Amino acid sequence: MSRVEELWERLVRAALRRERIGDDAYGRPVGGIAGNVPSALAKNRDIDEILRVADEIQDDDPNVSRILCEHAYSLSQNLDPNSEGRGVLQFKTGLMSVIKQKLAKREVGTIDRSRDVARLQEFYKLYREKNNVEKLHEEEMRLRESGAFSRDLGELERKTVKRKRVFATLKVLGTVLEQLTQEIPDELKRVMESDSALTEDLIAYNIIPLDTASSTNAIVSFPEVQAAVSALSYFAGLPELPREAFTSSTRNPDMLDFLQYTFGFQKDNVSNQREHIVHLLANEQSRLGIPDAADPKLDEAAVQQVFLKSLENYIKWCNYLCIQPVWSSLEAVNREKILLYLSLYFLIWGEAANVRFLPECLCYIFHHMVREMDEILRQHVAQPAKSCISENGVSFLDKVIFPLYEVVAAEAGNNDNGKAPHSSWRNYDDFNEYFWSLHCFDELSWPWRTSSSFFQKPLPRSKGLTIFAFNNQNLNAKTLREVLSLGPTFVVMKFLQSVLDVLMMYGAYSTTRGLAVSRIFLRFLWFSLASVFITFLYVKALIEENKRNGNSAFYRLYVLIIGIYAGVQFFLGFLMRIPAMHQLSNQCDSWSVIRFVKWMRQEHHYVGRGMYERTTDFLTYMFFWLIILGGKFSFAYFLQIKPLVKPTREIIKQ
Repeated sequence: MSRVEELWERLVRAALRRERIGDDAYGRPVGGIAGNVPSALAKNRDIDEILRVADEIQDDDPNVSRILCEHAYSLSQNLDPNSEGRGVLQFKTGLMSVIKQKLAKREVGTIDRSRDVARLQEFYKLYREKNNVEKLHEEEMRLRESGAFSRDLGELERKTVKRKRVFATLKVLGTVLEQLTQEIPDELKRVMESDSALTEDLIAYNIIPLDTASSTNAIVSFPEVQAAVSALSYFAGLPELPREAFTSSTRNPDMLDFLQYTFGFQKDNVSNQREHIVHLLANEQSRLGIPDAADPKLDEAAVQQVFLKSLENYIKWCNYLCIQPVWSSLEAVNREKILLYLSLYFLIWGEAANVRFLPECLCYIFHHMVREMDEILRQHVAQPAKSCISENGVSFLDKVIFPLYEVVAAEAGNNDNGKAPHSSWRNYDDFNEYFWSLHCFDELSWPWRTSSSFFQKPLPRSKGLTIFAFNNQNLNAKTLREVLSLGPTFVVMKFLQSVLDVLMMYGAYSTTRGLAVSRIFLRFLWFSLASVFITFLYVKALIEENKRNGNSAFYRLYVLIIGIYAGVQFFLGFLMRIPAMHQLSNQCDSWSVIRFVKWMRQEHHYVGRGMYERTTDFLTYMFFWLIILGGKFSFAYFLQIKPLVKPTREIIKQ
């Protein structure tokens, strides 16, 4: 071993033996390589957790610790295969040294990595037995319910920290198992799901821990909070939930669980909105008065106030369109149904992403989903909503929000960084205004009619540099043919400009000089013919290219005409722009052809004929802009377009 390698091994061993600097939230020590995951790999939080567990179980089973370290290394390799992030190379090197040390400590012989999954499954069972998982949770709950924790908070805290640590370790072991194999025995899978349900309270909450029983959080004991939680309970009018739809052992199902199963809302969204609704109801109730602590119940007025405030825009939207809301009379709707509507609206809003900026669109979605829900409420057993059934199961995000988000994002990506004219792309207001008329009901229907023009994505803007990049930077005949598509684009745009000249001069023809009017109509006639002829030639050239035995006569003619036209335009621009040439052209005004060409390009004006800058000033100005534009195009090509060619092709292939 070289001196450099020896020093590195000493450094790694010192890092592993160094004094621990504290404990994490689950009571596990923080330090060693587990506490030094670089920020470039922070997006995958599993790496840090896996290494912490590997440290913890090193003495129990070095083999499993080695498996976890190797898996963490593969995750970091997938995230940054070239070790370009800050500190990633050092982290990988240190982790590899740790793995080598773990291998050196085991008995001599080859490692059978085909048994790694089996070892991990066996260790999962042994770890549960060693820590008495079932009894661990029961003891803590018994201590909470007995009230003894008020006399001995230290004992309760110790048991809570131990339980969290054990379940957090089991969660990491289960996650690694699921990532390594799809073939997990059914019995072990049921055990893992049960353990996962018991770790719900390890997930952070905002203020109220609704997904776990808690006697130490004071706000849970407030009567108005208890009343709000009780009001959201699963009521008799709801269809029965299938057994697999609800797995929590720490609380009873409520109406939000029914909506989650029916429409496929995301778990975290449901947890957030459950807490959100409880806060709204509890706050409104506290304004009216604190309910009886013995049997806390929400006042009807509190429910009505929260409902009317939250769905105010939906009610106004229905009145504007002269349509009946989903309820015929609010007075005839019972409290449970009102809270069900309220919960559905907030779940839609919570998962809407950028579609939240389309409030009337949310009203449209809510209107149809309530009608769909009313049909499901007539069933004995809850059924998934047809509008949300996707290839991956039931998902509101995939089937309702994603189609909207996709077209909004496509329009935003086509606005040329905000410089495109408003008429060429749709913004949030344009999408939202679509739902201000009854036409949206016929056009979009429910579930979404994605073939509608509303969901039509804009064609991406093509750029010459992009064409060059996507042709592997080869300036061949194919690349040239695609770049020459600028010819039809130019003449068609000039034709549209001439049309606008004709329209904008309407009403002023009687007071305009005859020559000026003649020039406008001559330009309109010229660009009309040119746009038709140039486009025809280019299309014929493309058709010939796709034929096996086609000749290139049309293409050669197209290139010739484009070349002549570009040459004439360049010559005229040269003649009219450079001051010395401009002065020379003024002396040739007596020639009818020169005068006519100059007149077609720019109308004659008596005033200012001799007012032009010096040649040196013009050249300085021209070179300034050449440098600026050259830098801009170089930046755009080498840093924005070229790096995206390969990943774009990979995405298209998939």
